[in-house]
Amino acid sequence: MSWLEKLLPPKIQHTDPAERRTVPEGLWVKCPSCESVLYKNDLEENQNVCPGCSHHLRIGARARLNAFLDGEGRYEIGQEVVPVDPLKFKDSRKYPERLKEAMDNTGETDALVVMGGAVHSINLVAACFEFDFMGGSMGSVVGERFVRGVETAIAQKVPFVCFTATGGARMQEGLLSLMQMAKTNAALTRLAKKGLPYISVLTDPTMGGVSAGFAFLGDVVIAEPKALIGFAGPRVIESTVRVTLPEGFQRAEFLQSKGAVDFICDRRELRKTIATTLAMLQRQPADAVS
Repeated sequence: MSWLEKLLPPKIQHTDPAERRTVPEGLWVKCPSCESVLYKNDLEENQNVCPGCSHHLRIGARARLNAFLDGEGRYEIGQEVVPVDPLKFKDSRKYPERLKEAMDNTGETDALVVMGGAVHSINLVAACFEFDFMGGSMGSVVGERFVRGVETAIAQKVPFVCFTATGGARMQEGLLSLMQMAKTNAALTRLAKKGLPYISVLTDPTMGGVSAGFAFLGDVVIAEPKALIGFAGPRVIESTVRVTLPEGFQRAEFLQSKGAVDFICDRRELRKTIATTLAMLQRQPADAVS
């Protein structure tokens, strides 16, 4: 018997390391801003906003839509449209392989989810990017689903709301992805001609072809706090033009100070804020939003 075993109280049981219970992974999340360790369920209930410092962590498309839309009367638009590989594109991996991996990881078939529903009983159509699906990149399916959402809004005479979270156009689809910029903008022109509101909500990040396209075309452009918004990234700009960018460059607060964003809104207040804004734009009674 070793000296350690002699010191151990008799009631302490020795356990086989192989039988020890392990703590499940993914229960805790560290806030990248204040570095607080947060219980994942509590964070999700707070819409992925840190309760301590109000830092806005990224949130999935369906989780955002579930928090944004009323519980009743939801229906998905364009889910039957799925991506293909018309260019037979291959970099270090084949495009279909990247698509399958993204589908397996996210449970989505592409980077945009479009739903019809209501917010505080105000009917609308909402589109939301899933950043975890290939960086929220815009390909042919994203463009088609976006347009179908706008066409549904026109047919039902309701507003259209889009939440962007994207790195821009999808390089694996080449020119076909860039064509979506014109396609989506044309659809929004038809929406505007019908006098129907379009609200654009810019979240972290909103970059590339989407920022150069429909992201800034909203009748009202809202941003989440500290969201990265721009075309090329800050590091690319600095290395290209050889200048030091100002502090906070391409963040939501910087863009608001330059007039590119109408206002910044906490994610937890978006439901009420957008409902109130839509009521005003459609000249509905102010007390329509409870």
